[in-house]
Amino acid sequence: MKQIINHFTDDDLYKFTMCCAVIDNFPRAQVKYTFTDRDNTVYPAGFAQELEEQIAMLESVIITDDEIDFMKHRCNYIPAWFYNYLKGYRFHRKWVKTWQDENGHLHVEIEGSWADTILLEVKILAIISELYYIMTGQSKHLDYDAYYQKTCAKAHRLLEAGCIYSDFGTRRRASFEAEDTVVRAMKDCYTSKPWKGKFVGTSNVYLAMKYDLLPIGTMAHEFVCAIGGMYGPQMANHIAMNLWRNTFRGALGTFLYDSFGWNIFSLNFSEDFANLFKGLRIDSGDNYEQLMKIVEKYRSLGIDPKTKQIIFSNALDTESAIKIQQYAKDFCMPSFGIGTHFTNDFDGMKPMNIVIKLIAAKITESWSFYNDTCKLSEDTGKHTGDPEVVKRFMDALNMK
Repeated sequence: MKQIINHFTDDDLYKFTMCCAVIDNFPRAQVKYTFTDRDNTVYPAGFAQELEEQIAMLESVIITDDEIDFMKHRCNYIPAWFYNYLKGYRFHRKWVKTWQDENGHLHVEIEGSWADTILLEVKILAIISELYYIMTGQSKHLDYDAYYQKTCAKAHRLLEAGCIYSDFGTRRRASFEAEDTVVRAMKDCYTSKPWKGKFVGTSNVYLAMKYDLLPIGTMAHEFVCAIGGMYGPQMANHIAMNLWRNTFRGALGTFLYDSFGWNIFSLNFSEDFANLFKGLRIDSGDNYEQLMKIVEKYRSLGIDPKTKQIIFSNALDTESAIKIQQYAKDFCMPSFGIGTHFTNDFDGMKPMNIVIKLIAAKITESWSFYNDTCKLSEDTGKHTGDPEVVKRFMDALNMK
């Protein structure tokens, strides 16, 4: 089987920025992650073994000087010491356990130092997605020339509508070549003539380097969820915002607010934070309802929401992004992170619905126990974590 991940920075930028914040604030923290397939997919026989071999291959993947030079140039908010850490970083197969049950369902568990294991999630998800299509024979039928043209058609529509958008599609892409094709097509279309909209870049650091684009990203839910496990969900957002601004000195000022729902975040989102952070990211719930909650919150603090950037990234496609753009532009500065619709939209092929979520954390390896955590989505039925933990967190936050 070919090696699927061949570049250290073939990963989302937010994994690197969070890794930096973790080392800065929680250098001894330990965590556990678990894999969830929301479609309950039956994987081909031997899939777990092939996945184990791909994870073992990651041990040969190290960061290059070119990758470091690019990140230093494009990500000047990352402190210099972090690159010394990355130079010495090595993946290790012992952090990951994979197996299939008697029904063919896939199980993946990750455990270890937070600073180490944080760089596994996106890579493993990308491996699982591409490996599934290889082992089921679907990858043989992918027409990348046609996909380039299909992507250009999407780009034309988004740019003509005035959308400001990025590629967020690494985790559930059909293949590395699929995302490479998307980024190349998007850049070619954007640079072909002046547009009302803008293709900003990609979350994939390696492809941003390859095509001289801006790597895009800030944080994921796991940063807030881990803090919620260690300290409780009531003040997790407050603690996370404080630590984030201290590590990055006000840069990377888009906060992902929905780890434990809007209501508790809103209570934590004081005027100083609202002024400090340049905007918020909507990643669950109804996009229009969430937007208006944000708008009203800013207005209640005496802040004009039109001065704030709202990033929409919740299961978007071209059509939904354009509709949101037409509505949201009167209330804020909208932008879009579009993932699976860009990198896994081949005719006749169903994208995978897979996630890896942090489920437990402890602040130091000397503790004999972990604190469980979960994610309380604004989407009904998409809470992630042990049902008992979800209930306990919802009770603590007085959620129904």
